[in-house]
Amino acid sequence: MTTAAPAGLRAASLTAVLVGLGSMLGFGRDLLLARTFGADSATDSFLVAWMIPETSAPLLIEGMAFLMVPLFSRAAERAGDVRNLVAATLPHMSVALLGLTALTAAGAPWLVALLAPGIADPELAVRCMRLTSVTILMFGMAGYLSAALRTHHAFGPPAAISVAYNLGIIAVLWVFQDHGVSAAAAGVALGAVGMVLIQAPTFVKRLGRPRRPTRRMLLPLGAFLPIAAYTLERQGQVFVERFAGSSLAEGSISHLNYAQKIAQVPMILSLIVATVTFPHLARAITAGDGPTVRRRLTDDLVTAAATVLLATAVLVVCAPEIVRLLLQHGAFTDADTEATALIMRVYSLGLLGQAVVGVVCRAFFCGTRPTWYPALAMAAGLAATIALATPPWGTAGIAAANAAGITLSAAILFAGLRGPAIGLPVRSVARPAACLLLAGALAAAAGWGTHSLLAGLPPAAVLALTAAATAAVFCAAAALTGTEEITTMIRIRGRA
Repeated sequence: MTTAAPAGLRAASLTAVLVGLGSMLGFGRDLLLARTFGADSATDSFLVAWMIPETSAPLLIEGMAFLMVPLFSRAAERAGDVRNLVAATLPHMSVALLGLTALTAAGAPWLVALLAPGIADPELAVRCMRLTSVTILMFGMAGYLSAALRTHHAFGPPAAISVAYNLGIIAVLWVFQDHGVSAAAAGVALGAVGMVLIQAPTFVKRLGRPRRPTRRMLLPLGAFLPIAAYTLERQGQVFVERFAGSSLAEGSISHLNYAQKIAQVPMILSLIVATVTFPHLARAITAGDGPTVRRRLTDDLVTAAATVLLATAVLVVCAPEIVRLLLQHGAFTDADTEATALIMRVYSLGLLGQAVVGVVCRAFFCGTRPTWYPALAMAAGLAATIALATPPWGTAGIAAANAAGITLSAAILFAGLRGPAIGLPVRSVARPAACLLLAGALAAAAGWGTHSLLAGLPPAAVLALTAAATAAVFCAAAALTGTEEITTMIRIRGRA
């Protein structure tokens, strides 16, 4: 695999450590929220306001990478063009983001009424949303800096943004928790500022001091529209959850949120290699190097699929123990654990689809102009989610609708790789995917058996032993039935 190169392995390892630390702090953040506020109308109000950073993060961090990494990659090959690109894009983008932030804060009452019409405390949600609107400006700046630094092979500061973000939330919430969930919203704003501050010194060091802004905007709005549509439609899955959950029992939105936050961690980790290799993929597509593009996509898909399928087996089997150990403290009750674990089991069935979407979509945004194909794929998946996420089915039905919708989008995106622009043969991924699916099924079966035998032991022991047995069976089955890509991937991960 090309990721076995020492520089790429070091970058992936550093990114994995920092992302893992950020995820641990995210768990600490959610644990503190659950312990302090439980799952009630106040946390529902905060989570409605949290939809602003939840939406702006993929749009302005991930989406900014899709737009700017190819531009920075092309500019880096032309000496002196990078600083000109910054001067022609960053000032204009900052002004636009500042205006959007002000509009969001002013329109918070209307947004709350639109996003969660049945919420119990809309005034609290409005106050929290005005605080979290700061993330629009800060996330956009953080995403821009991350794209520039990754293109220049500086992966540490971009990977540390989640550490800075969660530390800000935890610090403010810990000190000002007596002020209610408004403290959490203020922490979100402070954490977003930290995401910019942690990258700014390295940005100036690598690219030099900013030049005077140019009048000519080199980043046409039309180039960002397909990316914005894709990311907003992908985040639309959360909108559907909040909207449908607002008419269910009190705490339903919180249960959905906690289950999603835990289950998404392995999906985020599965995309680390694809994040590190994105600049290389962009350059290969720009150069028309078809074999490199196909090899890069195949390796990234196999790595991501192996990670999430193993995680899915563990999550489905051990969901109650995971939720109980992470969240059941303070105001978080047994009933909250049971409800969250059920949602997480269903939600995790869509993790493979999420990982495939995260890997494949990058290929469509590396050309000289982004394509609308990913947005159309996500629109189809979102339509399926909306059709299936009906309140009478409860929170588990909403999670199932989410999993079905993202899986449909993944299938459509993967089918698009067969086109003339990329030309990835289905057989290059179909065999390792089938082997990994078989390994995942065998691992889940072994996990269920181990879990049943250990009934009655402390939750921590059940989780540790069941997860170990599940992982052992998965790796053995993948190695015995897999292709060269799978065995190479396992060997490289072991060295890392």
